[in-house]
Amino acid sequence: IWWLDPELTYGNAKPFVFTQGHSVCNRSFFPCFDTPAVKCTYSATVKAPAGIQVLMSATQSTYLEEEGVYQFYMEYPVPAYLVALVAGDLIHADIGPRSRVWAEPCLLPTAISKLSGMVERWLSAAESLYGPYIWGRYDIVFLPPSFPIVAMENPCLTFIISSILESDEFLIIDVIHEVAHSWFGNAVTNATWEEMWLSEGLATYAQRRITTETYGAAFTCLETAFRLDALHRQMKLLGEDNPVSKLQVKLEPGVNPSNLMNLFTYEKGYCFVYYLSQLCGDPRHFDSFLRAYIEKYKFTSVVAQDLLDSFLNFFPELKEQCVESKAGLEFERWLNATGPPLAEPDLSQGSSLTRPVETLFKLWTTEPLDSVAAASSVDLTKWRTFQTVLFLDRLLDGSPLPHVVIKKLSECYSSQLDSMNAEIRIRWLQIVVRNDYYPDLYKVRRFLENQMSRMYTIPLYEDLCTGTLKSFALEIFYQTQNQLHPNLRKTIQQILSQGLNPLPAIDTTAVATDTPAMVLEDKVSEATNGAISLRDVNVSA
Repeated sequence: IWWLDPELTYGNAKPFVFTQGHSVCNRSFFPCFDTPAVKCTYSATVKAPAGIQVLMSATQSTYLEEEGVYQFYMEYPVPAYLVALVAGDLIHADIGPRSRVWAEPCLLPTAISKLSGMVERWLSAAESLYGPYIWGRYDIVFLPPSFPIVAMENPCLTFIISSILESDEFLIIDVIHEVAHSWFGNAVTNATWEEMWLSEGLATYAQRRITTETYGAAFTCLETAFRLDALHRQMKLLGEDNPVSKLQVKLEPGVNPSNLMNLFTYEKGYCFVYYLSQLCGDPRHFDSFLRAYIEKYKFTSVVAQDLLDSFLNFFPELKEQCVESKAGLEFERWLNATGPPLAEPDLSQGSSLTRPVETLFKLWTTEPLDSVAAASSVDLTKWRTFQTVLFLDRLLDGSPLPHVVIKKLSECYSSQLDSMNAEIRIRWLQIVVRNDYYPDLYKVRRFLENQMSRMYTIPLYEDLCTGTLKSFALEIFYQTQNQLHPNLRKTIQQILSQGLNPLPAIDTTAVATDTPAMVLEDKVSEATNGAISLRDVNVSA
């Protein structure tokens, strides 16, 4: 349960509270069987002060104004982790016949402009693929930057972090993914967290079927290429024999299932589902199977064998061909082998969008660097967001780059990137940090001074502390820690404290007065006793 002081909201006017149950956190909210294997209906009574709007993931709600009491009822059985509550300075606007957005007053116009008419389009596309939307309403509430993840598929009321509003394409994908969970995850749920891919892999597949129907195959292939790039990046970091890369992961006692939330759950799971769809020959045949699967198992929890048995029974000709035992692509191997997906989708339909990215990347990374003129003529403002982040991610993978390259990159693109959304800007700033490119460091400071969410702070602090700029990071943290949620503040402290020697605690009363300042466990750099400037940064380490 996350309690926020007014200062941690956008409006700075009223306190705010929200819950985040996934995956085993709702045991701290109410007594429950905190496992996805158990589903039940629920009712709730919530009393709140005047001026505070309360919402829950429920199909019915009433409000007794004179008593300040809200009543909620969820008429369909759900697992404990999908019970959710939010309360604060929230107002709403209808954006479709069965959808509305809730947000703080200062954010509502933006939310309306981004989503009006869109959610109904996505719901209708999903219904044409997978059958009726069973939850009644599909509302969205935008939460303050302290929300610890990007989005959560609470039935009837999707939670989304407000920070994503400025990044249109990411917002589209995130909402469509949560729409897909209405069928895969909410209606039919993985019975154990060891098979989380049954929700996330299927929802990712359904999300991409919906985007193909509404935005075309090229856009879907571009987004998929971006995510699969990230999957392979994560694999390099973890190693191909890491057990967390299995689809059926073994949960050791005492391990939080949320620790298993990784790109394998989503993208390797997606690749397996995509492979199953290809066995059918036509994705529409697989859509028909998934409709039957939902109808058979809705409001229950399943294991992988339920899905695979249903698949083979639905396609007896495939069962006769023993596709589950095809050499190198055995279902059992898909589920229990570590490493990359056994097969990946054909993304050639996205080549009109991915080829320009590959061409530009080669221009910047092929020696000698004599194609700057051609590279600099590319106008990134004309690109889609996923093209730009794919290009920047590949530059990040290649960092540190030769100094002449990073200098020319900055000259060509830095001013263009300044006006783009946060998903793009953070990647450019990570390139700046990983290449110790001092002329653009002021942009890193400016970015962190205006960001309060994990997704736009943690990656930069990690990069700053991995390289030579830890003192610079410490200075920014001490200037901005008051605007960060205590949980985020603690995480950043842990990043900053790695490798520092214990020193006497410093007086931080000037930094924080209303809450105790967290002082990196009394581990601070000598440079924090005075103002830190770039000349104090140890550039030789």
